[in-house]
Amino acid sequence: MEIKEAILAFSQSEKIKTGLIWASQLLELHRGLPDSERRGSERTIKAIVDMIANEIRLSSRVAANASWKGVERAVDQGMIMINSGVASESVAHLTLALSRVTGISHDSMSFLRERGML
Repeated sequence: MEIKEAILAFSQSEKIKTGLIWASQLLELHRGLPDSERRGSERTIKAIVDMIANEIRLSSRVAANASWKGVERAVDQGMIMINSGVASESVAHLTLALSRVTGISHDSMSFLRERGML
């Protein structure tokens, strides 16, 4: 890993972690909505998870780290659950993605600290 990649990985991972937390919270709110409001809620959640997936794909290009593929797989599985009509089941997949992104963040932060950048 180079310094530029570590900085980009750290920055992207923090942004993605925030998005995953927001999406998970929205899924919890979605669970409590009446049926008449669920369709709109689902569309909003799909749009947010899709934006997160795009950020993950960008991150895997600008901050090469094999762990991004695992994050992408977990988010894709979450999207499959949302598209299958069991949106609340996707929280487990998004939580797995969050855990993996946290690992990327930690690794890049440690790399930067070792080099006196943080």
